[in-house]
Amino acid sequence: MTHDLVIAGARVIDPAQGLDAVRDVAFADGRVAGIGDGLQGRDRRDGAGMILTPGLIDLHTHVYWGGTSLGVDADAYGRKTAATTVVDTGSAGPGNFAGFRAHVIERAQVRILVYLHVSFAGIFAFSPTIMVGESWDMRLMAARDAVAVARDSPEHIIGIKVRVGRNSSGDNGIGPLLVGLDAADKAGIPLMLHIDEAPPSYAEVVDLLRPGDVLTHAFRPFPNAPCDGQGRIRDAVLRGRERGVLFDIGHGMGSFSWETAQAMAGQGFWPDSISSDVHAMCIDGPAHDLLRTMTKFLALGMPLADVIRAATEAPARALRRPELGTLAVGSTGDASLIALEDREIALEDVLGEIVTHPQRLTARGMVIGGQWVDC
Repeated sequence: MTHDLVIAGARVIDPAQGLDAVRDVAFADGRVAGIGDGLQGRDRRDGAGMILTPGLIDLHTHVYWGGTSLGVDADAYGRKTAATTVVDTGSAGPGNFAGFRAHVIERAQVRILVYLHVSFAGIFAFSPTIMVGESWDMRLMAARDAVAVARDSPEHIIGIKVRVGRNSSGDNGIGPLLVGLDAADKAGIPLMLHIDEAPPSYAEVVDLLRPGDVLTHAFRPFPNAPCDGQGRIRDAVLRGRERGVLFDIGHGMGSFSWETAQAMAGQGFWPDSISSDVHAMCIDGPAHDLLRTMTKFLALGMPLADVIRAATEAPARALRRPELGTLAVGSTGDASLIALEDREIALEDVLGEIVTHPQRLTARGMVIGGQWVDC
């Protein structure tokens, strides 16, 4: 049988199937059509010496390019880091989602899914010169509108986003989170929560999250980190994991520190998902992209298969999209071809601390809906 596309001879790592072996992977009619040896395709790509994974999913990005000051171009970013699905987390709210959908989502080659901000206009004032926390004004918390828009676009909107912390919600503290939880509950979808500096405290917000909700910026630096001043994981974090709260990295410009990450890793607490929180103010550093963030977890000692799981199977579960994050026959025909290069890299955290690692992950190509895309 001749397929539409075959990636031949790559090391296939698909944690969802427990697969780590050199294989050919075939695609036909927009789906994965086979895994084996000697598969034939009209378009045949040599994957020898490279790693083929399910399509990488960046669970935290900002890609409302042109509509918000922090947005980056989704397709250019996807090609940079071999991410076939990027999840925009709160760039748009119910007041401007229609423009995001028409001008960006529906025109993009990469798949864009959305955590809709409960704030009416999303994150509207985020730049090097203007910084206004959208959750400072409770008049902008638009629960009814968010539920209506989410129900109208279930193919795009997979959750509700809200941001709290001294920088994001000011004197309102935890109030916006309560509104966001109410909206997510009414819409029947999960919530993603941003936390920055206290108030409210890290422990206070984790205790309010439900199974399947995502706490992003999970390894943020002191103060208001997941571990106390002595590096011990906070009890609320352990309770949250036991309850089914999901912990996402969301590196960004201020939310990943080596000190926190080393303390968490040293106690065996790895993130559920690894994401970049890429936006206009961190795409050139310190976050850069998803593969750079994944490389940081290799430097922390996280096994390669687990790092790949945290950018494929795990975010697919968080999104409630089981057709993503796997190369199982019949699943969506997305895949990422990457390389683990023996080339030293200096890995910077948001505080300027650098850890040097002898290897780095790089993008070599990807498959979206069964079609090859150069990176």
